[in-house]
Amino acid sequence: MARLDANVFDFDRHREGLKRLGQHAQKGILLYGPPGTGKTHVIRYVSANLPGRTTVLVTAEQTAAIGFYIALARTLQPSIVVLEDVDLVGRSRENVYSPKAERLLNRLLNEMDGLEPHADILFLLTTNRPEDIEDALASRPGRVDEAIEIPLPDAGCRERLIALYGRALVFENGAVADAVARSENSSAAYVKEMVRRLAQRSLARDGSDVVSREDVEMVFGDTQTLSSRLNRRLVGLSEKTLRRRGAEEDESGCCN
Repeated sequence: MARLDANVFDFDRHREGLKRLGQHAQKGILLYGPPGTGKTHVIRYVSANLPGRTTVLVTAEQTAAIGFYIALARTLQPSIVVLEDVDLVGRSRENVYSPKAERLLNRLLNEMDGLEPHADILFLLTTNRPEDIEDALASRPGRVDEAIEIPLPDAGCRERLIALYGRALVFENGAVADAVARSENSSAAYVKEMVRRLAQRSLARDGSDVVSREDVEMVFGDTQTLSSRLNRRLVGLSEKTLRRRGAEEDESGCCN
C-alpha cells in the first residue's frame, strides 16, 4: 500500500507541479503476482480513488486495437490505461511465435513511446507471469517505471480475509486458526471460496450460522477441490500447498 501511495496517489497529487518542473506526467505501473491475489481489485481501488481520471480498460481480445485505445486515453486525459494480462501481448520476443504477435508487441511499445512528453496517462499493467514479459517493456523506465508485487496473503491477511468474507458466520473457538493454517500459501480467491463452502456446510448441517472445527477439516480436506489441475487453479490453490498436504497425508498413512 505504501508503494501504491508513493507511485500512484502521490504522483497523481503532484503531477501539475512535476510538469512545471519539466518532468513528464506519464507513468507505468506493473502489478504482478499469482492468480487470485487481487490485482484486479487493486486496479478498481486505484480507479475509484482517482475520480478525476478516465479509466480505459483494454482486455486481451482488444489489444489488436491498442492504438485506438491509446488515442482515446490521450483525448480523455488525465486518464488511466489498464492492460490486464499484458504478457499475452507484451511477451518476450524469444517466446513470440507469430508475426502477428510480434506486430502487436511492437505496436504496444510504439504507442507507449509515441505519447507527447506531457501526456497525462497512467498505465496499469497486470500479469501472472512477469518472467515472460519483453525486456523492452518491463525494463525501460518511461514504459514501466515501477513493478509492485501483489503476493499471496500471509497468515494475518488470511485471518482478516476470513473475518471479512465470514462476517455473518459464527466460528467456534479454534476454527479460524485451523482455517488460517490449512490455507497456507493459498490465494485470497481460494480463501473466499473456502469460506463460502464453510457457510454452505453449516446450512446443510442444521441451517445455522455456526462453523465448527470439524467443518473446517471437512471443507479444506475435500479431495474434490484438489481433483484436477484446472480446479486447483480456479480456486487459487498453489502447487506448493498441494505438495505440503500430500506429504502430510503420506506421513499420516491416511491413504494406506
